[in-house]
Amino acid sequence: MTTDALTEARAALDAAGRLPDSEFDIGAVALQLARIDAPEADWAAGRDALSDVARRAMQAALGNRAADAGDGEQRRLVLADLVHHQLGFRGDRQTYDDLSNANLLRVLERKRGLPVALGVLWLHAADALGWEAYGVDFPGHFLLALRGESGPVVIDVFDGGARLEARELRALIKRVEGDKAELKPGMLTAMTRRGVLLRLQNNIKLRRLRSGDLPGALACNEDMLRIAPDHAGLWREAAMINQQMERIGAALAALDRAISLAPDDPATARMRALAQELRGRLN
Repeated sequence: MTTDALTEARAALDAAGRLPDSEFDIGAVALQLARIDAPEADWAAGRDALSDVARRAMQAALGNRAADAGDGEQRRLVLADLVHHQLGFRGDRQTYDDLSNANLLRVLERKRGLPVALGVLWLHAADALGWEAYGVDFPGHFLLALRGESGPVVIDVFDGGARLEARELRALIKRVEGDKAELKPGMLTAMTRRGVLLRLQNNIKLRRLRSGDLPGALACNEDMLRIAPDHAGLWREAAMINQQMERIGAALAALDRAISLAPDDPATARMRALAQELRGRLN
């Protein structure tokens, strides 16, 4: 990617960061994030593929009166058939930790991805149809829900768009957290559009941190801040990474921003103590 293209992509993220969540185009923003992370990928082809998903979603829904009237199960069937059968997208179980699975451009090329990356495609298709859908930050496994006239339909997009009822959700939480785990209030809370993309990018950041790639993790965190500039937790993470890189001035600036955004957060007392310690190192 040329410098101009990188600047253009980050300017698009900055612009998205100023929008209310209701106006947030999740597919377009995910594509800009992917464009930065995979500069050698064919950006134009990815943009066209995303447009094709929206176009085919509208074709797939034609004539389904029940879905049009608000039947959540029919909407699930329409989108599952489109995304997983017609277009061939699936969860990557063989190479789950491959960074390509969290990059929308690579997912569009490979037809494989993480649950949250596939969720972005579902949300993009639902948006094209005017159907209300949202991510579900389920512990250890991203899910998606489609609102219907009879309530939300919870979907495992990693498993071909399977519908999850209470029994399946209980079994899933036990697999993730152990046999004694049970469903609790709040586990199916709707995520914001930003929240979905932050979860997607967090996969990249964590993998870079585990591999010791601090500059790469910091760059990922900074791009996350472009779309969520008032996220105190991201500013705290920026401070921690900068500290590990011995960038003390940058760490202090990030700490000050985190503290100003969340002065009453339980973590803020620790942040103030760390800021005092770092200032002592500068003197």
